[in-house]
Formats: sequence, structure tokens, C-alpha cells
Amino acid sequence: MKVLVIGGAGYIGSHTARALRRHGHEVTIYDNLSTGHDYLAQGFQLVVADMGDVSQLRTALRGIDAVIHFAAHAYVGESVSDPRKYFRNNVEAGLALLNTAVDLGVLKFVFSSTCAVYGTPAKVPITEDATRQPINPYGVSKLFFENALEAYDRAYGVRFAALRYFNAAGADESGEIGELHEPEPHLIPLALAATRKGSSLQIFGTDYPTPDGTCIRDYIHVNDLAEAHVLALHRLARGESSFAANLGTGKGHSVFEIVKAVESITGATVNRVQSPRRPGDPPALVADPSRAQQLLQWKATRSLEDIVATAWRWMERTPAEA
Repeated sequence: MKVLVIGGAGYIGSHTARALRRHGHEVTIYDNLSTGHDYLAQGFQLVVADMGDVSQLRTALRGIDAVIHFAAHAYVGESVSDPRKYFRNNVEAGLALLNTAVDLGVLKFVFSSTCAVYGTPAKVPITEDATRQPINPYGVSKLFFENALEAYDRAYGVRFAALRYFNAAGADESGEIGELHEPEPHLIPLALAATRKGSSLQIFGTDYPTPDGTCIRDYIHVNDLAEAHVLALHRLARGESSFAANLGTGKGHSVFEIVKAVESITGATVNRVQSPRRPGDPPALVADPSRAQQLLQWKATRSLEDIVATAWRWMERTPAEA
């Protein structure tokens, strides 16, 4: 299939583009490079344009069979302080993409959603039937787009997969691509960086109702996520119905467990300081990935040690030009 990967020069998008190519698909990356990097799109046709630019979208979508949509602002804290930015991009520009795809008859759509649509869950592990009650504008924007997809399915025949990620982490085993965020919000790269002199990891809250007092999250390797996107696309291509599915391992790790894994892999101490809790951080977010396993015949295969080791290898090899 010919696949347009929106946001394909970003972290998860770049790994998925390579997974698609490994499966024989023809990939075009569409990215405005505001947070993506042309380095991560090397070897692919790259269209540098905004997602809200309908003229550019119409050109890029011609001859395309399916869209995979990653292009979203995704910092929870920033979404609280600047919600306009999130609704403009994640909702308004996202709808421009969806409407243009429908107008051109591109009706297979894989959406990068998030566990943030659930808000603070009543129970863990989280199933897809849990109430979707986001507690920040980022989660609200993602839920809006899920609702739009559901409406477009009923009205226009769009077939979609809404893939609700938990905590993406790690890097490609080749060491050629990985996580490049500025600023870096994610725990594992921050913990790896804190093994270096002059850097420290801020741990927000050690008094949560968890075994060691720190937050628990479900960390999933980015290549396991990428593979799930390919399988979701294949399911839609077979004419199967739309669906939403959690993508996680089903196992949670605390902040202190991450620190211990980083120290084990690197052989260095993670310099750290303890700080009060951040508002809106649930004690535990862990997926029940049963639906993805059933519908996609998919399961996350890489361990926490694999995640940390590949992230460390990428950090050690990250080219200056990136």
C-alpha cells in the first residue's frame, strides 16, 4: 500500500515508517519539522508542510491508500498553560487532514491516540471500556479526534484504528534513529542523561500509594508500537471494522525501578533530586493490552532492559547534526 505518514519525522512516526517499509509498503512522510527532524526521515520521500495546509494535503494525498496520523502536540503541562495551541493543531488541523482524506476517498486511517483519554482511571489495568474522561487539554484534544473518527465512520465509511499508547520508550536496535525531543519530557532519556556529570533527574513525588511511593507507568518499546501500527493497517486493509485498542505491555514499572534499570545498564549512578508531586499525575497507568493481542495477533516482546539498552545506545550514538 501507499501510506502517508503524518508526523513521520518524529519519534514514533519515524520508527513506524521503517516498519512499514520492512513490510513492503511505499511510504511518504509529511511533517512540518516543528518538532520532527529531517534526519529521522532520511531515505523517505519527505513533504515539509503544515497539517492544516489543505492545498499541500490534497497534493500529498493523491494516490495514497491509507493515512497514519502522528502529528500532535503532546506535552500535558503545556496543554494546560497554552490550550489554544493544542486545539488549533490537534483538533483544527487534524480535522483539515481528516476532511481532505475523506474528500479524496482515502478512508483507511490509523490514529496515534493516548491513554490520556482515560484521565485518572478507576481501576488498573485499564481496558478500552473504561470511561474516557481526560483531565487535561491534551487528552481532551485526542478524545475529540477519536469522536470525530467514530462519527466519520458512521457517516462517510472511514475505517480507523485508534491506538491508545501508554509510555513509548527505547530506540531502534540499529542505533540509527531514536528519541529527539527539545525539551526532553520523558523519564528514561532524562534518567540516562542524569548519569552524566552536571545533570540530575527530578523525581516528582515519593509518597504515592504504590509499593515504593513513586508513580507506576507501562513502558513499551517504540518498535513494538511501530509493529502494532502496521498490523492495524493490515486489519483495516482486509475490510475489518474500526476499533480502538490499548498498546502497552500490561506490566507497570515505578520511577525507582526505572532508575535501577538505568544504573544496571549504564554502570553509572543516576544523579537525582526528589521534588513534590506534580498536579494531575495519577499514581499508576497500566494497560490491559488484551484487545490488541486478540484483534492484531500482537504482543509487546521487548523488555524494560531492552528499552533502556536501546535508548542508551542511541544516546551514545546520537549524531551532532541531529
